[in-house]
Amino acid sequence: MDRAPEATTHLTWSNVGLAFSFILFDAIVSRTYGLGVGSSLVTAAVRCVVQLSLVALVLQKVFEANNPWAVAGIAALLNLMGTTETVINKSKKRYVGMFPAVLLGMLCSTIPVSILGIRFAMSVEPFWKPEQYIPIVGMLCGSTISGIVISTTYVLNQIYENRDKVEMYLAFGASRFEACKPIATEALRIALTPNINQMSVIGIIAIPGMMTGAILGGSSVEQAARLQMVIMFMISSSTALSSIVTTVLALGTVVDGEHRVRSDRIDVRKHVVWRARDKAVDSVINGVKGAFKKVTGSDRTVSDGQGANGERDRLLG
Repeated sequence: MDRAPEATTHLTWSNVGLAFSFILFDAIVSRTYGLGVGSSLVTAAVRCVVQLSLVALVLQKVFEANNPWAVAGIAALLNLMGTTETVINKSKKRYVGMFPAVLLGMLCSTIPVSILGIRFAMSVEPFWKPEQYIPIVGMLCGSTISGIVISTTYVLNQIYENRDKVEMYLAFGASRFEACKPIATEALRIALTPNINQMSVIGIIAIPGMMTGAILGGSSVEQAARLQMVIMFMISSSTALSSIVTTVLALGTVVDGEHRVRSDRIDVRKHVVWRARDKAVDSVINGVKGAFKKVTGSDRTVSDGQGANGERDRLLG
């Protein structure tokens, strides 16, 4: 008789705290060797704890409601947050209209791939079951962010730093499609390379997280492996679709319909959110410094006046 699967381990915040010590160790190493990533590691780890805690609270309510509109809202929110992360935090260069272009690229890839993959490849009916659909969409959004950032960054770097090549093609009568085709091809190749490398080593060198989670959840190893295959193929397809859409939209913006290279549409500054934050922080720091100077200056003036009066009294007897 087969043995019943054991219950999964119940984790407490003390377990999370012990795991957080690994991040602290990395931060200490960074500080010791001057790597300069210690604060980023700690900040990212704190964000991870806060974000996952909030997501757990929200998803618990969504799972209990079992409402397709709630599932659709979570899927839209994940894509919106992924777009925000891509445009504001991940991209060093941006172009005019990048936010709606990235959002369109993510929606056109994650939503159809998740619906088709869950309904037909995973044989889940209805496809919008919260415990199935939301985790899949979350994984697809995470993978598309990487592909979009890589492809868009390559396109903008090429147009901004090597615009002479594109202008030479255009000067010899090439259309903007012909002039930008080498850039688009290389951008898509670079964006898809991580997925190719991941699929080539999966199972032999690395056991991926989805398969590990399914095994820990009590599924058979065979079913967990098949589930991971489906997930990887969905991730690869979603990354390819999102990279193609955003690459085409980016090139269509920086090389306009008049076949002109519009590097003026590329913004190399920090995003306006971070510029506003830096301005606010500088204002606070300058205000504190000004107040401190006023306080110390007035004290110095009072002490100087008292010293001058004492010297005058001494000389006059």
